[in-house]
Amino acid sequence: MGIGASPSDIPAEWGRPTRPFHVVGPIYYVGTEGIAAYLVQTRAGLVLIDGGIEEAVPLVERSIAELGFRLKDVKLMLATHAHYDHVAAIAGLKRDTGAAFASSPGDRRAYETGTPPSQTNYGVIRFPAVKVDRVLADGRPVTLGGVSLTPVFTYGHTPGCTSWSLRVTEVDRPLDVLVLCSITVAGNKLVGNKGYPGIVGDYRRTFAKLRSVRADVVLPGHSDTTDVIGRARRRDAGEANAFVEPALLPRLVSEAETAFDAALKKEQGQ
Repeated sequence: MGIGASPSDIPAEWGRPTRPFHVVGPIYYVGTEGIAAYLVQTRAGLVLIDGGIEEAVPLVERSIAELGFRLKDVKLMLATHAHYDHVAAIAGLKRDTGAAFASSPGDRRAYETGTPPSQTNYGVIRFPAVKVDRVLADGRPVTLGGVSLTPVFTYGHTPGCTSWSLRVTEVDRPLDVLVLCSITVAGNKLVGNKGYPGIVGDYRRTFAKLRSVRADVVLPGHSDTTDVIGRARRRDAGEANAFVEPALLPRLVSEAETAFDAALKKEQGQ
């Protein structure tokens, strides 16, 4: 798609509603069938991570209500990265909830202009701009109502891609959860990217960083990446640890790095 293009050919599942559900600890899924949005309950209100496409605003709001929460209880909004499919709904959700929005420094300009800078093979897909109320620092926790979420800067997919780490308790068992920002190439131009000249180095640093991160539960932005909805069905059918898979993050990182290396070599003509 070219600059200013309308994302008219997006996958249907990105805007298809699905029932909200409990994941682990204080975390709930309130996204669509194809694009995740995660709600974190605290004693002082709710934290929402990502929102989905612009058309998902009423769907996410309905899911929050179906879980018994009020929109005004959403006090803080966070995001993984400034791409249309994950954050086009943020402006509308921020308007309707009155929540503050926090961003990494790397993606702040993209959020506030509605335009991601990286050159891609599909052009630029804009999204509604949103004011950033707080700029994050890598590894410095954001705390609300006794729940701390730690931003893990995993730049590459975008200049400010941010994963979120938190420790939760599920049936008296502590679990390390990582809401994983995308680590795929997904159309990014790797060689001669004028909008994002440091893209290759950022991907390399992200792969190295994530190899040292422990995660019992990995929650992606695209639900099918780790079959989030399918895992919920398995859990509801009696598989108590359906979301728990400590080997999943290393596998995802290895697969992404292999695909990145292949894409880079192809662009370099090797």
